[in-house]
Amino acid sequence: MQNAVPGGALSSSVLVLNRFYLAVHVVSARRAFVLLYRDSAEVIHIENGQYANYDFESWCEVSGQWSPARSAEQASRSAEQDWVRAARFDIQVPRIIRLIRFERVPRQALRFNRRNLFARDGHACQYCGTTYPASQLSLDHVVPRSRGGETSWENVVCSCVACNTKKGGRTPVEARMKLLRQPAKPRQNPQLALKLGNPKYESWRSFLPGGGVSLDVG
Repeated sequence: MQNAVPGGALSSSVLVLNRFYLAVHVVSARRAFVLLYRDSAEVIHIENGQYANYDFESWCEVSGQWSPARSAEQASRSAEQDWVRAARFDIQVPRIIRLIRFERVPRQALRFNRRNLFARDGHACQYCGTTYPASQLSLDHVVPRSRGGETSWENVVCSCVACNTKKGGRTPVEARMKLLRQPAKPRQNPQLALKLGNPKYESWRSFLPGGGVSLDVG
C-alpha cells in the first residue's frame, strides 16, 4: 500500500475497542489494517449517528463507493478522512476498530513517561515557553533529585536543553527562572487530549467516558 495523502495516512491514529466495545488502546492505521486483514478486528464506522460493523473485505467495498476520486462531492465530504492507495483501489483509514476476541479491560493508571509529559506541556519548555520537537527536549526536576525531588507529575517538567543546562542542580528560585505553570498530574491522557482536539477523531468521544485516562496511545 502507498499513502494517498502526503503526511502519511498509515501513521494516523485508530481507536481500538475490545469485544465489549470498551476503548483499550490507540494504534497506528498501519497496525489497524494488519488486525483487519487477519480477521482479528472489524471496523466500527459512525455516520449520521448510526453505527455499522465491517470486516476487511466489506470495508474495502464501501471504501470504493466513498472514494474521493469518484466525484467532487465525495472529495469534499472526505476532507477529514485519510486514504491509502492499494494496487487497484483506495481504502479509507478507519477511525475505530473492534477486536473480535480481546476481552481485557483498560488499565486505570495513567503512565508517567516522556511522551505523556511532553504532551501535557504541549512540547513547550516550561521556562522559556519555546516549542520544540521531542528530540530537542529534556525532562527537568523542579526540585532537583539531589535535593530529594521526586520523579513525578508534580515535580517534572518539559525543558529545552539550554534552560535545563542553565538551571542545573538548582531550584527555579535559585536559578532566577520562572515556571510557566506549576506541574500537575493531568486529568486525562494528554496525548489523547491532543488527538481529540482534531475534528477527524470526533467519533472517539462516544467510547471514551471519563476522558480516556487509562488508554495507551501508540
